[in-house]
Amino acid sequence: MSSIVSTASRLAHNAAGVLFEPRLLILIFHRVRPVPDPLFPGEPDARRFDSLLGLIKSSFRVLSLRAAVTALRNRSLPPRSLVITFDDGYADNADVALPLLRRHGLCATFFVSTGFLDGAGCMWNDALIESVRTTTVRELDLGDWGLGRHSVLSISDRQRLIEVLLGHGKYLPPRERNEFVKEIQARVMVRGDFPALMMTSAQVRALHGAGMEIGGHTIGHPILTKLALEESRLEIRGGRERLQQVVDAPVDLFAYPNGRPQRDYDQRHVALVKELGFLAAVSTASGAASAKDDMFQLPRYTPWGRTSAIWAARLLRNRLQKVSDAA
Repeated sequence: MSSIVSTASRLAHNAAGVLFEPRLLILIFHRVRPVPDPLFPGEPDARRFDSLLGLIKSSFRVLSLRAAVTALRNRSLPPRSLVITFDDGYADNADVALPLLRRHGLCATFFVSTGFLDGAGCMWNDALIESVRTTTVRELDLGDWGLGRHSVLSISDRQRLIEVLLGHGKYLPPRERNEFVKEIQARVMVRGDFPALMMTSAQVRALHGAGMEIGGHTIGHPILTKLALEESRLEIRGGRERLQQVVDAPVDLFAYPNGRPQRDYDQRHVALVKELGFLAAVSTASGAASAKDDMFQLPRYTPWGRTSAIWAARLLRNRLQKVSDAA
């Protein structure tokens, strides 16, 4: 493993500076599980995240997002700059990721949806995922939704079912999506919304106290284009206000939920984030940012890969991609 990481590190270091103009890579993570999750083998566990942080530290200059945005605006971004971000507010961000970040001396920005703090529940997608994970039913008939009949016997069966359920639910109106989740839970005979998945206010404060940045991610993680603009305002402003109360400090960075330009948010929401006084905002368009790009639509990327070499290669391919190529 060490030789693979060493080779990947050299590749990253040599290739990251090939462009004349410094460009910023922003990575997205969601969860860092204590042990590998068979349902999501591409997601990092503690051991793998530790290895990735070692690769990142040896190949890039890791900045806070606020420092990187300031440097972009001043056209003073150092070569091979990279920012680490986390979305949503999972408890393992504090329990698993934070100790590893501190071990490597690295900073990260955590975008937290406040409606799930302190045992208030979990996101709709996690409710479906955990319901499929824990169910003991052997088959699920979704014919009345036009989604077919699905075996729930093997890991691969459950992976396919999760993909179908999330694909169907993502762009449903919020009320209809909540009813869909409840119906699926009833059919697979699972109760509960798995509140322990998400952080407490104390964990958010611990992240902030350890020198990590806290950013806004709305209250309930809605698809903003599915809301009236005033509802979007309440979501964005309300999430920030709650976080500022929690950490007793300004919150001036924002991540659009889901984050795909034009589909999940549009120029109305970009203008709204500016109007509300945020310093910068990030999307989930792939690519690397330069000083010419919109500071309120900075790209981010997750270079999925089960080995460090593949991860590094995909990371660098994204490093060479302009934001406009991906939008």
